[in-house]
Amino acid sequence: MQILTVTAARARLGHWLARAVRGEEIGVVVGAQIVALRPVPIQAADCLEAEYGLTRAEADRAVAAIKAETQRAKAAGSLRSLDEIAATLPHAPRRSRKKRRPRTGRAQA
Repeated sequence: MQILTVTAARARLGHWLARAVRGEEIGVVVGAQIVALRPVPIQAADCLEAEYGLTRAEADRAVAAIKAETQRAKAAGSLRSLDEIAATLPHAPRRSRKKRRPRTGRAQA
């Protein structure tokens, strides 16, 4: 097991997480304990309940209702593409494309 301090782990967190994902044992010393970095399998249903408060059955009903609503809108011809919607939005002014001059020195305090 590779054991790290919090400071060392923070400095290269992406590196250590990638190694943990590959199956290496990585631990971080937190106080008097070692906390392991490892992947945790999750199910989509877990996220639905934890993030949105939906049971699997409620989520399935919501999906069915959204699909039915979309089909009705398609049949009525009221469904628009994102490009059509974007074309109706006011556009922000574009930034100037001028190249900036490089700084030649530091400002003196």
